[in-house]
Amino acid sequence: MDQKVGFIGCGKMAQAMIEGMIKSKIVQPGAIMASAVTDETLRSVKEKYAILVSRNNIEVAKHADILILAIKPNIHNAILNEIAEEVDEQKVMITIAAGISLEYIESFFQTKMKVIRAMPNTPSLVGEGMSAICHNQQVNQDDLEKVLLLFNSFGRTEVIVEELMDSIPAISASSPAYVYLFIEALADGGVKQGIPRKQAYKLAAQAVLGAAKMVLETERHPGELKDDVCTPGGATIEAVAALEQGKFRSAILTAMDECTKKTKQLSKKN
Repeated sequence: MDQKVGFIGCGKMAQAMIEGMIKSKIVQPGAIMASAVTDETLRSVKEKYAILVSRNNIEVAKHADILILAIKPNIHNAILNEIAEEVDEQKVMITIAAGISLEYIESFFQTKMKVIRAMPNTPSLVGEGMSAICHNQQVNQDDLEKVLLLFNSFGRTEVIVEELMDSIPAISASSPAYVYLFIEALADGGVKQGIPRKQAYKLAAQAVLGAAKMVLETERHPGELKDDVCTPGGATIEAVAALEQGKFRSAILTAMDECTKKTKQLSKKN
């Protein structure tokens, strides 16, 4: 891939993306430039990834064919005002922040820009990310394929319509936090039964990983896979019944509704 990639902001998510791109050899380190607020961050990423670094956001914007805004929602306004006159319509601009719409990004430019809204998640750090992507009409198929190639380097991607983007945090961006709670609870249950904590975490985490891979690789309905584990009159169906009595599914749905509500509030604010 001969595209130059720029990151304005170089926190954990940006670094996960950079690592995936470099490990997959899709982009050479010398084609990537990142900016950050602190010299410490820039020194760290330059040493670790051998990429180009700068404290100057405009320099990064000029460098990039694909420019990724890896910044918090509340500083988009300042950054976009800073770089607006330094980018042209040939660049692809990507925001990875919750609640930042395509229209909001477009409003900072006098010409019609290629804009993509993406929502990756933290498992990107281990190459198992899930990213949802939507784009405006200026993004052509070639542009989209290049962006998907980049994002697939640290996980999987799904292209969706923008109207659904505010629903993404609840199902894939924030949901790792729910899963970590579940793993912690499973481990606590194991410790309660006498299993050493370190082993309990490993047993629980691998079971969750394996179950997720079963869904993805077999493409069978999760309910069918659950039924396979629940033998008649067995221990698993007793556990499932207890979860149902505790409103396990209902609690998850309520959590997702609250997450989506907050995301939509951020969208309205922006």
